[in-house]
Amino acid sequence: MLDDAYENSIGTRSPQARNAYDLGVHRFLGAEPGVADAFQAAIDADEGFALAHIGIARDMQMRARPDRVMASLARARDLASGLGARERSHINASGLLLEGKAAAARAAVYEHVEEWPTDVLIAQMCTSVFGLIGFSGLPGREAEQLAFVSRLAPHYGDNWWCRAQLAFAQLEVGQLAAAETNVEAALAANPDSAHSAHIRAHLYYENLQDREGLEYLSDWSRTYDRSGILYNHVSWHVGLWSLETGDLDRMWQVLDEGISPESSQGPPLNVLTDAAALLFRAELVGVDVPAERWKTLSAYALARFPKPGLAFADVHAAIAHARGGNRDALDAIIDCATGPVGDMTRTIATAYREMEDGNWARAAAHFGEAMHDHARIGGSNAQRDLIDFSLAACLVRDGRRQEARTVLSITRPGALTRNLVAGL
Repeated sequence: MLDDAYENSIGTRSPQARNAYDLGVHRFLGAEPGVADAFQAAIDADEGFALAHIGIARDMQMRARPDRVMASLARARDLASGLGARERSHINASGLLLEGKAAAARAAVYEHVEEWPTDVLIAQMCTSVFGLIGFSGLPGREAEQLAFVSRLAPHYGDNWWCRAQLAFAQLEVGQLAAAETNVEAALAANPDSAHSAHIRAHLYYENLQDREGLEYLSDWSRTYDRSGILYNHVSWHVGLWSLETGDLDRMWQVLDEGISPESSQGPPLNVLTDAAALLFRAELVGVDVPAERWKTLSAYALARFPKPGLAFADVHAAIAHARGGNRDALDAIIDCATGPVGDMTRTIATAYREMEDGNWARAAAHFGEAMHDHARIGGSNAQRDLIDFSLAACLVRDGRRQEARTVLSITRPGALTRNLVAGL
């Protein structure tokens, strides 16, 4: 048998299959185009290479193609009996993730990396703000994220992927200098990684470098293919900075070409959350958003996320339904919120219902209730600014401008010097 790029023994004797698999892993970790093509090339070279089938399944999960996910997972499981302990454990942990058993998958990842810390596609499951820790719904998930990646780091040395993920975990808890060192090293080692470029964008955001961030990400994304899994979200950052720097024409262009349900090739979770967040943050600034845009997004949310359960999606769907006039769908989220963050989902969705009805004091009270730990819904600090700014907007409209300024002086002081909430 051969070893992969991370020195793990893999169940193929074909150098061509191994090389294609390594390429697929590299592209997956960097959110680069051509992930499925590389894993398929590995399967073409050795159809019995189980982990290549898992690679296909992981990419198809991101792209919301459940039939292909389950077919690839089933084939990998058929091949598992002849494999060593690491690959059987890899398939088990992957299967739990792919079948939506998040808590069990998270536990399996922790157990797996204790013995095989450089099995990178398994370690990856618990990294980033959309990973199994990020969406665990547990208090303290940002600290846990940093602790998890920090424990992995000694096993990876100067590996670009690990340093990028360490940077993201660091900047989410305010360790900006250390994050900059790590993400710059990651980009120097692999400048094509969309994840690393995205993390660098977050660092610009946290440092209030709007124009510098817009220039950087606009330049980097010129060569990023639309089929890349992060194209939608990279576009969100560009659109948000365009809004914040006053270039509304470009904001609308970016929204229409790279984010909206009609044009985006991105994962449904990103399409919904990025579109809802950009539109609502535009409204908070004072931009008029046509009602038809909200109706379209509400319909998309209902089609793609018909049952509540994933808090980050549910909160953004609640905004779309509120603004799109679909009160039944909004009430369903409030009444049927489930999962480890159901309580927080219900609170925030209720706040948006009250906000839509012009009940500013009641809306502010609900947003205020969520403020102590809205990190539990998942996403990054930058994405959850939407909640802080929504609270501030309600306070302003309730005649409590100074209270709004006090809140943001604690949560986002930079917002006080920029036009991010009308009337502030």
